[in-house]
Amino acid sequence: MGISVTISAATEQDAEQILKLQFLCYQSEAELYGDYTIEPLTEPLDSIKGELTAGGVLVARLGDEVVAAVRGSVDPDGTARINKLIVHPRMQRHGLGGRLLIAIEQRLGGSSTVKRFQLFTGHRSENNLQLYRKHGYAPVSTEVVNGRLTLITLTKDAAPAAPSAYAASA
Repeated sequence: MGISVTISAATEQDAEQILKLQFLCYQSEAELYGDYTIEPLTEPLDSIKGELTAGGVLVARLGDEVVAAVRGSVDPDGTARINKLIVHPRMQRHGLGGRLLIAIEQRLGGSSTVKRFQLFTGHRSENNLQLYRKHGYAPVSTEVVNGRLTLITLTKDAAPAAPSAYAASA
């Protein structure tokens, strides 16, 4: 019997595993764009620990190993920003990224103040773009960072909150 992947809130004890996984996962992005100074490869451990303290970080575990992670937060204007969705290379192309994306949307979108979800990726990151489109995201803007990288911002509307039991019976 195999071990199944579970998704849960990250804890402070996960910080080092997330940092190592992030470093591994963003190597291919750095190679794709010819830039090994991208923020995910230079982010300090304390930054990740700060995000863990604030909440909004989910991990996927295979046994005790963190094999995927995603971060998110909600702005005062109701935009839920999703970032750093990473999946261990050996676990990619099996639906885990989509599962994590749905999980973080559910976690962040649980509030009636969330109006939209937003994320971004590089213009050459076809697998990322394909995943986001599959989950209902559409491009809304681009930003030329340098001659090698253009960031594409994608959004989708949050589903309207279900009426409460009280409202339904009134």
